[in-house]
Formats: sequence, structure tokens, C-alpha cells
Amino acid sequence: MKFIEVEVVGVRVEMPSNQPIVLLKEKSGIRYLPIWVGATEATAIAFAQQGVVPPRPLTHDLFKIAIEELGSKISEVNLTELVNGVFYANLILGDGLEISARPSDAIALAIRAGSKICASEQLFVEAGIEIPDQADDEVEAFREFLDQINPEDFLG
Repeated sequence: MKFIEVEVVGVRVEMPSNQPIVLLKEKSGIRYLPIWVGATEATAIAFAQQGVVPPRPLTHDLFKIAIEELGSKISEVNLTELVNGVFYANLILGDGLEISARPSDAIALAIRAGSKICASEQLFVEAGIEIPDQADDEVEAFREFLDQINPEDFLG
């Protein structure tokens, strides 16, 4: 399976469904991959992107710490496939062990661990969208929107 490195553009709420999405972009290309996530997971991703450090570890923080304390690390996250509208992912640990995970959890962990995030070519074929370079204004508008929202906007 061919994997392409992606970056997390951000988290937003899709209207009119009011459903949070994580928007990923291939690092060396014009394709984007929107992944619908739950409100709690959107908050976890947004917290990690903004560098919010809670007074006590939240679930993703705790899991990352536990992996590290056991002598391993999250070396990579691979978003693998889309089956019946459900996205799948794997955490790749330092020793090569693969653990199945929800993409939202995998992304939240990868951001906290500073790990590479990749998506399969097949995912881009099935669910990706192309935004050519001339659409930079739209992407910039989206980034401005992301800069103005808070993780708390996803709660409730």
C-alpha cells in the first residue's frame, strides 16, 4: 500500500450538518482529505494543534505517556482505508508494532508525539478533493477561520 505524508490543516465544523471535520493536505501536492470526527475528538486535535497543556493528562496525553514509559514511541500514523463510510488507521510504534485505531485518535496522538501522519493513495482516490494552487485564497480563508475558533466551540 502506498502512503503519502499529510499535514493537518485544521479542524472545523461542517455546515449545515454541524459535524466536525479534520482537514488533511498532502505535503507535496494539491489534494485534501476531509475526515469527519466526533466533537470530543475534534477538541482533542484542536487542543494538540494549539499546544494546550491540561493540568492533568487527558486520554490521548496519557496514552502517549504510557507508550513512552513502556520504552516505545509512536513513529508514524497511517490512515489506511474507507469502508462503508468509516475511516481506518494504524498507529506504528517504534518497534514496528501496528495498532488499529480510529483516525481521530491516531491524529490526536500523532500531533502530541510529533509523529509523521500519512494517508494511503487509495484514500485520496476515494475521498480526496483537489484544490489547485489558484484556490489559495479559499485555503487562506479556511486557515483564517481556523485561527478564529477555539476548541471549546466543539463542546456541547
